[in-house]
Amino acid sequence: MDDSILIRTQKLIDELKSTCANYGLGNDGNEYKVITQVFLYKYLNDKFMKYATEHHLDAGMSRYDGIMAMEGDEFEELENILPAHIAIFKKEQLIPSLHNRQNEPGFDKLFDDTLTEVAAQNANIFSVRTAEHTSILMFEPLSVFITDASKRADFCRAIINKLSQFSFEDAFEQGYDFYSSIYEYLIQDYNTDSGGKYAEYFTPHSVGRVMAQILVDGKPKSVTCYDPSAGSGTLLMCLADRIGQDKCTIFSQDISQKSSGLLRLNLILNGLAASLQNVVQGNTLTEPGFSEKTGGLKKFDFIVSNPPFKLDFSEYRDQLDSKERKSVYFAGVPKVPNKKKESMAIYLCFLQHVIASLSDKGKAAIVVPSGFLTASSSLEKSIREKLVKQKWLRGVVSMPSNIFAATGTSVSVIFIDKDGASKREGAILIDASQLGTKEKDNNNKQYTRLSREEEERIITTFEKREAVDSFAVVPSYDEMEEKGYSFSAGQYFDVKIEHVDITPEEFKQKMAAFMAEFNELSAQSAKLDEEIRNQMSFLEFTQPEN
Repeated sequence: MDDSILIRTQKLIDELKSTCANYGLGNDGNEYKVITQVFLYKYLNDKFMKYATEHHLDAGMSRYDGIMAMEGDEFEELENILPAHIAIFKKEQLIPSLHNRQNEPGFDKLFDDTLTEVAAQNANIFSVRTAEHTSILMFEPLSVFITDASKRADFCRAIINKLSQFSFEDAFEQGYDFYSSIYEYLIQDYNTDSGGKYAEYFTPHSVGRVMAQILVDGKPKSVTCYDPSAGSGTLLMCLADRIGQDKCTIFSQDISQKSSGLLRLNLILNGLAASLQNVVQGNTLTEPGFSEKTGGLKKFDFIVSNPPFKLDFSEYRDQLDSKERKSVYFAGVPKVPNKKKESMAIYLCFLQHVIASLSDKGKAAIVVPSGFLTASSSLEKSIREKLVKQKWLRGVVSMPSNIFAATGTSVSVIFIDKDGASKREGAILIDASQLGTKEKDNNNKQYTRLSREEEERIITTFEKREAVDSFAVVPSYDEMEEKGYSFSAGQYFDVKIEHVDITPEEFKQKMAAFMAEFNELSAQSAKLDEEIRNQMSFLEFTQPEN
């Protein structure tokens, strides 16, 4: 990866955030829209100019001058010859054109109109849709977020000047490591747990890499990949990088409009714009975005998911617990508690949705709270029983605590594999809870970071299906049934008692020391009892005054 372009791109992001702060948008709820949209506008602008002039550029001529020199028919033909993942621009919509016109009156309107026009003319490729099939365009007017109307034109000029001083050309040939780093840097302040009940937790790349590496063995030729709780797309991007962007079609759904917008940016940066038509914003459980022509949920080759764990979904709980949806929610739907409705285990619905959405040879990895591994309630146990009885459970990895900075909940990853299930006799259970290094994120929250070597240890152990003392065990499905379908590695580890040889004299000395400590503690306890009794003897009832 080219560190120089990485540093320059991060500098552009910092400068854009600084501009927003200077005009009152620092820590504002709309700042992420400005930053992500102008960043994407710049990226698509530079990509269009590069491809448009690839074979039409005279020596010494800039790409912009080359485009401006094109005759009308030649320029209009670009729309037919450029690849579908290249957004189409008109000459006046290019950033250099706006830069040249920045001193015109009403520049804020010109800036906003340009963005909305670019979005409209590229709607067929670059829109995402809601569950009700409404298109959400790529850009929206941005100057309106500046409350002081007299400063809007200056704000737009400042943005255009920042964009004009930077070029993405050196970045286009960079790979996934570059774009994943840039994307994480770009949204690090916007993808946090501050989003209320639909908190959009950022899945660490280490977890995503472990899930993708274990899920994908071999080299698939053409597969479908799905995430029913996609968030900003970290898991899908790790999976696509593992498979190859040209060999997979991405499908996703998330209830958050913010997350869907961030996912769109992630797909475009990672060369997956062709899958934008499969991004759905809506409630996956009540309005699943993908179905088969013959009815029922669409089936996928690979599924990854880090769903919300706890959430009040009492408003539509009965809608899920219906006869029509029994094929999906085979184990049932969590009941509405009398108190703490926000503690409803919605992840159990997503887990069942994932199982129902897998093809006959499909593979899935889903993040769950570690409590699921041993929970004794009928719902959790029924799901575990089905995975064991059908021989779909390939394995479980229990992650270190605080692997997610946003939550202290211990998490595990369940790996489901329907391919070759009949030949499988057991599952591998890995306890990686002791791995990792404690660090703090930009918000001073502690989290645990897995090193690449630790990731590789988990992956290699899983793939070899080998037992390792206090780390991994490979129980048969029959053993798991005997253990009440427990998925916890610790319950299958051999209990080892270490015997230390000591002499009779050493034994007497140790016992004497223990007895002395016991006598001292007993004396302290007796003294404390006496003090409490004395204090209680002074207590008396006092009649309150009227």
